Amino acid sequence: MRTNTKLFIVAGLLVGLALALFLSPFASGSPDGLEKVAAEERFDGTVRDHDTADSPLADYGVEGVGNEKLGKALAGLIGVLLTFGVGLGLFAGMRVLGGKPNAPPGRSAGSEPAGAPS
Repeated sequence: MRTNTKLFIVAGLLVGLALALFLSPFASGSPDGLEKVAAEERFDGTVRDHDTADSPLADYGVEGVGNEKLGKALAGLIGVLLTFGVGLGLFAGMRVLGGKPNAPPGRSAGSEPAGAPS
């Protein structure tokens, strides 16, 4: 991987982490659009909790953290890291399994033919 690509990935990760840490605590606690429409149409009384309602990261916070803003910041941080990790894993898997798209048949990705200048 080239240095420019690594720098771009690290910079993107740092920006994502900074946004998650410093902007997540200011996310609105007001109901989202779906909840608002449910209240307006008067079917919000039939709402049930979803299957992950009791998970550690439910409702944009971290379970067990007493400070709401800190809980939101930690949830954002964990979300960015998990998303980055999944993306990194997928791209690494694609690289290993896929090889280079223009590699000639019979030659592994990144290999040089015998006698090729280096």
